[in-house]
Amino acid sequence: MMKWEKLLARGRFGDTPGFIPTQVVRSEFEVDYDRIIFSAPFRNLQDKTQVFPLPEQAFVHTRLTHSLEVSSVGRSLGKAAGELLLKKYPILEKTGISAYEVGAIVAAAALTHDIGNPPFGHAGEEAISDFFKFHMAGKCWESHVRGEQWADLCNFEGNAQGFRMLVSKSNGLKLTYATLAAFTKYPRPSFIPHRDIARRSQKKYGFFINQLADFEQMGAFLGIEKSSPECWLRHPLAFLVEAADDICYSIIDLEDGCTMGLVSFDETVKLLAPILKDKFDPKKLKDRSNAQNLGALRALAIGELINETVEVFAQYEESMCKGNFDKALTDIIPSAKALQKITAVSVEKIYRSKVVLEKEAAGFQVLEGLLSVFSQALYHQFYHQERFSGQDKSILRLLPEDFPLKGWGSEVNPYPLLRALVDFISGMTDKYALNLYRRVKGISFPGS
Repeated sequence: MMKWEKLLARGRFGDTPGFIPTQVVRSEFEVDYDRIIFSAPFRNLQDKTQVFPLPEQAFVHTRLTHSLEVSSVGRSLGKAAGELLLKKYPILEKTGISAYEVGAIVAAAALTHDIGNPPFGHAGEEAISDFFKFHMAGKCWESHVRGEQWADLCNFEGNAQGFRMLVSKSNGLKLTYATLAAFTKYPRPSFIPHRDIARRSQKKYGFFINQLADFEQMGAFLGIEKSSPECWLRHPLAFLVEAADDICYSIIDLEDGCTMGLVSFDETVKLLAPILKDKFDPKKLKDRSNAQNLGALRALAIGELINETVEVFAQYEESMCKGNFDKALTDIIPSAKALQKITAVSVEKIYRSKVVLEKEAAGFQVLEGLLSVFSQALYHQFYHQERFSGQDKSILRLLPEDFPLKGWGSEVNPYPLLRALVDFISGMTDKYALNLYRRVKGISFPGS
């Protein structure tokens, strides 16, 4: 059984053994939050799609505003859970941990929950996967890498990309192990012989195979146990990070959809009312504008969902530590059916709306096009030098200065090279990806 005093330990990724934190003004977990806020990968989220294409209207959420809101909800969930844990486990007082620090862990992890997402949202994830699965310029690498590495490439996962970015020395974040573990909703690699579909934590994967040692280091420090030889248990706070995300995208995507006219105001109210229960008063809607009403209803709904989630967490946290509980908290709260109805309407009227589908189609074209030209140039340079053209040379000059272009050849496994290429493409903002695509395809010229 996992122990909270270890799960909340203050060790930091990259510190030498025996290092003692010296922070006085800020807790170690507040340091995590601040480092993330000021990091370039987090800043890039302001120009990445949440659901709708980056619009002229300021009210539609980007990945950045979504992440800030999820973090805010996460802090509330974590602080409330921390108060429960401190009452239940007096031994935690000896560690000096506070409820506020538990809230800071969840807030920091929630802030990063989308940091590994590529341009164009989930369509971008699928586009990168499809490139290696189906495109000749991607499939040509299959025979040069190992099976578990190919599984990583053919199933791009934003959660695993996020973990890679958070532990990367180039980003310099050096987060605490607790924040990294709370971030990791899917504590397994991509290539496993059997996936237990009953366990929510095995639905996707959370780290690439070349981050296995990093994950093992984190798990050992926090005392995170395994559910099988290949898979770990979730850190219990990861359930709260997941719930914060579920709450925000369910309620706020609906709010955006209503504001854009895809879902009527009356239908939106009807969907939110079951969550609010006796707090819903139709009479109050008459005195305010629809926008004001939407804001008020959203705030009340999120507050109610936070309370319900904390109650369920308190009920199951022991089972989480034993590895017996592995479900999404928002699937078992009293408002679960109301959230399911919101999701069904969102899929039909928002996620499959013309404007969203057009964005996804464009994303496929842009990412496939970029991967194709860069992948082909790299393959020609290292495997078919007789085909290495002037165009290939020009393309490779567009790669970042620190891109690892030396040391590759037919006798060297190119997985790290391909990982670096995917880092480059997935780290782009929507607008940068689109502009670069136009230039490498000759559709536009620099400065035009």
